[in-house]
Amino acid sequence: MINHPPARDRVLDAYADLLISDGPRAATLDAVAASAGVSKGGLLYHFKSKEALTEGLLGKLREYAEQDFVAMAQDPQGCASYYIRTSVFGGTPFDRAIVAATRLIQSDDGAVRHTFTELHARWLELILSDVGEPAVARAVMLLGDGMYYNATIFGFPAGVEAQQDQQEHMDMESLLDIVAKMRSGTRS
Repeated sequence: MINHPPARDRVLDAYADLLISDGPRAATLDAVAASAGVSKGGLLYHFKSKEALTEGLLGKLREYAEQDFVAMAQDPQGCASYYIRTSVFGGTPFDRAIVAATRLIQSDDGAVRHTFTELHARWLELILSDVGEPAVARAVMLLGDGMYYNATIFGFPAGVEAQQDQQEHMDMESLLDIVAKMRSGTRS
C-alpha cells in the first residue's frame, strides 16, 4: 500500500514546485490545486488565499530552519564550518523551501523578507558564538551565501557528476581551511 502525503503537504509541495520552476505568477491557486491533484475547494479548505499559502510555505521554512539551527549548534566542528558545509544546494526539503520562498521576494512580499531576515540573524548569531568576531562571522555568512547562490543559480553542466563531486570536495576543503584560519586569527 502506498502512503500519500496529506493533501495540505501536497499543496505546499506543489506551490513550492511551481514557484521554483515557473515563478510566482504561474503559481496561481488553480495551478497549485491541479499540480497537487486536489480540487480548488480542497486547496481552499487548507489555504483560504494565496497569502495563506505563502504563510504555509514560510511556516515549513521556519520548521526546517529550526532543525538546522539545532544541528548547527550541536555540530562538533563548529557553527562556522557547519554553515559552509551545508551551503551547497542538496535538493532537500529545506533547500527547496528556501529557493521557493526566494522566488517570492520578487513579488515584494514583506512577510518573506521578514522571515529571511530572522533566519539570517539566527545563523549569524550562531556563527558569531563560534568565531567570536563580528567581521569574521559576517565573512563566513557571505562565503556560505555565495556558495549557495552559485549552486542554485548556476549548478553544473550535465554529465560531470564525478568531476563535480571531486571539485566540490576540493573546494569545500579549501574553504573550510580558510574558515579555520579566520577563526584562529580571532583568537591570536
